[in-house]
Amino acid sequence: MFIDTAKIYIRSGNGGNGVISFRREKYVAYGGPDGGDGGKGGDVIFIADPNMSTLMDFRYKRKYVALNGENGQGNKKYGKDAEDLYIKIPVGTQIIRDDTNEIIADLTKPGQKAIVLKGGKGGRGNAKFATPTLKTPRFAESGEEGKELYVRLELKLLADVGLVGFPNAGKSTLLAACTKAKPKIADYPFTTLSPNLGVVFHKGKSFVIADIPGLIEGAHNGEGLGYDFLRHIERTKLILHVVDISNQTTDPIKNFKKINNELYLYSDKLKKFPQIVVLNKIDAVDLKEMDIDAVESKIKEMGYDVYKISAMSGAGIDSLLDKTIEILDKIKVDIEANTEDVIIYDMPKEEETVNIDIKDGTFYLSGSKIDRLLKRVNLQDENSLRYFEKNLKKTGIIEELKEKGLKDGDIINVRDFEFEYYD
Repeated sequence: MFIDTAKIYIRSGNGGNGVISFRREKYVAYGGPDGGDGGKGGDVIFIADPNMSTLMDFRYKRKYVALNGENGQGNKKYGKDAEDLYIKIPVGTQIIRDDTNEIIADLTKPGQKAIVLKGGKGGRGNAKFATPTLKTPRFAESGEEGKELYVRLELKLLADVGLVGFPNAGKSTLLAACTKAKPKIADYPFTTLSPNLGVVFHKGKSFVIADIPGLIEGAHNGEGLGYDFLRHIERTKLILHVVDISNQTTDPIKNFKKINNELYLYSDKLKKFPQIVVLNKIDAVDLKEMDIDAVESKIKEMGYDVYKISAMSGAGIDSLLDKTIEILDKIKVDIEANTEDVIIYDMPKEEETVNIDIKDGTFYLSGSKIDRLLKRVNLQDENSLRYFEKNLKKTGIIEELKEKGLKDGDIINVRDFEFEYYD
C-alpha cells in the first residue's frame, strides 16, 4: 500500500532541573553551594532516508516524544544532555505545521536533516547564583519545557517526468513500455491506485518517470483519485500528457483541456511546466488517419509538441523519448526548496502576557510571563525572593507596576504568595 500523507504529534524533551546542594567538607565554612546544572532536552530531528519509499510507518505510530535532560547533581555535576530523537522520512517529504499550514522543511536530498523542535535548556544549579554578597543561595532554576507540534508529512515523488491523463489513456502501458516497471494494467478506470515509478534508459541517457493516477474533472476539489496525487506532479520537470484518441465517444481535445484545467486549478506553477502531448492508441482498428491529423493540428496550434504513438505496439516511442531527453537536457532546474544539509526551524515564540489587577491596595500579578519566572525560584527562600524581584525589574514588570501606582511598602501578590515591595 502506498501512503503519502500522515499527521503526527512531536515533542522535544524538557531541560533537566538545576539542583540545590552544598558541600559537606571539613573546614569549609557553610559548606558552599555546589549544585550542578540540568542537562538539555532532546531535539526532534527529521532525516531523509533514501531507503524509505512511503509514509506507511506513520500510519501505526503517530506520537514521537524526545527524552528529557537529566537533573543536575551535587559536587557541581551537570545533568546529562538527552539524546536527540531522529525520525526517518522518505526523500521528497515536506514537513508542514498542521495549525498554520506553514512548510517547515522540504527534504529533497538523501541524508538532509531538519531540526524542527529544539529541546529545553537545562536549569542552573545554585552554584551559579553564588556571589560575594550571596554565598549560600538556596534556590536553583527549573529546566525549560520542551515544545510540541502537530505536523503533517506529505510525500511528493521525485521524478523527472510525470505522466498525466484521463483513466484508461494508456499511461501505465506507456510506463511499462519505456521501463522495467510492472504497473497493474486493465481496461477499467483507476487501475492505478498509487503512483508508479520507473527508470528510462535511452541512447545512453536515463531519467525517472512517474505514472500519476488517472485524473477526472473536479480532481482539484478532491474528486476521483487526482487530488491525493496531484502533489506528485509538482516535483517533475516535464509533463507527458497522454490522450486516448481511439475512443470515438469522447472528444480528445476537450479531454485534453479538462486535464490541463485541473492541473492549473491545483497550482499556477504547473502552467510554466513544459508539456509534450502524446496521442496514444494510434493503432486502433476503427481510427481514421484524418482524425489523428485534425487532433494533432489543433493541439499544435495551442503551442504544444505532439507525438503519435502506440504504447501497446511501441510505435513512435523512440521519437517521443528522443524529444523528452532533449527537453530535459535544456531544463535548468529551479530548486525552490531548502538545499542546505541541515535546516533549523525557529518556532515562533508565543507572546508572553502579564496581567496586573489592583484590589484593596494589593497588586496581583498573573500571566504566562509570571509563570515562567516562577519556575526558576523558591519564593519561600529570602534570597530566591530577591532574585525574583530582580527579574521583575529586569523584565520591566516593576516599571509597569510603578506606572499603576506601586510604591514602597505596597503588597505584591503572585499566585497567592504575598510580599512587600521596597525599591
